[in-house]
Amino acid sequence: MTLRLRTARLEDRDALIELQRRASLANPEDREAILAHPDAIDIPPGQFEAGNVLVAELDGAAVGFAALFIRPDRQAELDGLFVEPTHWKAGIGRTLVRAAEERAREHGADSLHVIGHPNANGFYSHVGFAALGEIPTRFGPGRRFVRTLTEG
Repeated sequence: MTLRLRTARLEDRDALIELQRRASLANPEDREAILAHPDAIDIPPGQFEAGNVLVAELDGAAVGFAALFIRPDRQAELDGLFVEPTHWKAGIGRTLVRAAEERAREHGADSLHVIGHPNANGFYSHVGFAALGEIPTRFGPGRRFVRTLTEG
């Protein structure tokens, strides 16, 4: 099986939202909040239209995606990173982060920001993000991370 990355299309949106839902519900401590607030699971259509949603596929099936938002200050925000729970710890998240970094560079960004869920703090540190501190989110404390982008 070969992992293939591509730019997601708007017609991928529903399937990727369901992937996001499965990944979010796989964290037991998030389950109740996600079920109580199903509107929290979404990918804005504009991110697809801007070409800033990247999907990872194995044998034609989506197994993860990264959604990028280019901020008004021209820096990039990793607005969503989700991998099918059955494919966690297989390097898909890392591959998607690297692809998001490249897409951010294409937009002229020199840094990539993300607000990480407490379960993802170790992952973001491992892939080269620096922690900047806690930030309140809709579902409790998150951690803001940044990664300086260099060529290549």
